[in-house]
Amino acid sequence: MVKHQPLQVYERQLCLSCLTGIYGWRWKRYQRSHDNSSKWECSWFFLLCCSFLLLLAWSYFWWEARNDYNEFNWLLYNNSGVWKDGTVPILATTLTGFTYTAFLMILALSHIVLGQQLNLYWIHKIVVLAVLLTTITAVVSIEDFWQDEWDIVLISLQFTGPFLHIGALAVITALGWVVASQVTRGERSRLQIVILVAYVCVLLVLYLVPLLISSPCIMDRSKLGPRPAVIGRRGAPVLAPEHTIMSFGKALQQKVTALEADVAISLDGVPFLMRDHTLRRTTNVDKLFPARQDNDASLFNWTEIRSLNAGFWFLRDDPYWTVQFMSEKDRNRTANQTVCSLADLLHLAARTNRSVIFSLRRPPPQHPRHQLWVSDALKVIQRSSIQPEQVMWTPDWYRKKVRAAVPLLQQTSDEKLPVAELKDRGISTLTLHYSQARVQDIRQFAGSNVSVNVYPVNEPWLYSLMWCSGVQSVSSDASHILKKVPNPIWIMSAEEYGLIWITSDLISVAIVIGIFTFQKWKMSGIRTYNPEQIMLSAVVRRPSRDVNIMKEKLIFSEINNGVGSTDELSMYTGNGLDAYTRHDVMMPTHHTAKL
Repeated sequence: MVKHQPLQVYERQLCLSCLTGIYGWRWKRYQRSHDNSSKWECSWFFLLCCSFLLLLAWSYFWWEARNDYNEFNWLLYNNSGVWKDGTVPILATTLTGFTYTAFLMILALSHIVLGQQLNLYWIHKIVVLAVLLTTITAVVSIEDFWQDEWDIVLISLQFTGPFLHIGALAVITALGWVVASQVTRGERSRLQIVILVAYVCVLLVLYLVPLLISSPCIMDRSKLGPRPAVIGRRGAPVLAPEHTIMSFGKALQQKVTALEADVAISLDGVPFLMRDHTLRRTTNVDKLFPARQDNDASLFNWTEIRSLNAGFWFLRDDPYWTVQFMSEKDRNRTANQTVCSLADLLHLAARTNRSVIFSLRRPPPQHPRHQLWVSDALKVIQRSSIQPEQVMWTPDWYRKKVRAAVPLLQQTSDEKLPVAELKDRGISTLTLHYSQARVQDIRQFAGSNVSVNVYPVNEPWLYSLMWCSGVQSVSSDASHILKKVPNPIWIMSAEEYGLIWITSDLISVAIVIGIFTFQKWKMSGIRTYNPEQIMLSAVVRRPSRDVNIMKEKLIFSEINNGVGSTDELSMYTGNGLDAYTRHDVMMPTHHTAKL
């Protein structure tokens, strides 16, 4: 009796169906193909890669820009007149877009590894194109609106560079599996050579890129300077309304060494604390003086300014998302805060033995104190109980007269000048934005007994970087966070980093060689199969993918020999193996008898 044996036993392959279904909406077996992807689909894969890489860089930008989220929102307020946290929609859309493109990238790479034809679904194509165009538009907008923030990218790379290098090396090494599956498959083609050369070049660049990585945290631990002092910038504006007595009190609770403020002059010559040019954002001037709410803050007299509430806005807008963590007592106290004068701040600093650093804003030309603003500030300092050496004087206006009137004031400048000129002006402290604080300059100033204070430093990574750079102090809106940083996040010697670099490169080389060797051995094993081996293995219920490929080749060869017309052949080859009926895949009787 002749027994008919099925030549091929098909499995459901649910994972593969989900893979091709989600990526290209090819849920049926007959819709899948092992043919090479078309140039059109390869172009969409290239656009997908561009979208993913651009979103990856965009996400990194907003991660390190967290140090300046408040500055970003303040710029938005100055342009729109409405206070809102503009980072929330940006972060939400960035996270959504990055997750989506990363998922599609994983699906596409899985297609390549499994030898499936790329065919991105049209809805995915629309979304990918929209994500790419939106991200490009956002980058151009930031370039126009917040151009200075790009500086922090290069600064952050000094801190994250060694870790980004290892992460990139791990990813590219893992991609070797995808590259090897393409290069070792079938006959050698020009595309395979291009892919291989490009992959090798990228690997070589990653192997040598540590030669370009420079970080102040790569140093001997014995050379690490003392922990930088933390100055409460506008008090502790994350915990309480900025420039209020409550805010400065919260900063003192975090053990800050000094208090920093922005000072304006009222209509009657009283110095008071205010960052904005108007009173709209941080007071209820719109309710008490609605017709004057857009006027310059210095065009109000002190009685009017003192009558304003300077705390309710903090509870209403919740600018730092911290109100929910405040106690009921603190909320009641916040709701009753008033605008703080310079005299109040100096009194608090004298009582707690803290220093004060402030910037002084000159009133507009029509202001009655336009020529007397420096004298008004000096009078308050001289009348207060604080010691003159505890006050850091920043304004460059009339500096010689100020030094003559109060010689013991600490002369501070926010302008980066040569050491000789700083000495000539009697300046002992520089207050610089972190983008201006280069390691070489900091160490040069320190060698000339000029202290450097850096602002704004709100994130532990930036504080650690400034610590390794050798700064003496930092101004921070988040003193409660920096308080929890007793040591730099990481520090290593050049020898330790060199060992990590060489070790990671050697491991990567070994893995890549192993991947290519295994893939070559695997493909050479496939080419040694013959029809008899395939027929004898047909009874296995779970055949390997390599055996399945050879069985498919055998079927196509028999069809090509036995099909009588081109139309009949295209019916089979167009749908693949899944179009065959049970009768089509039965072994011929004389073959079985011969076996």
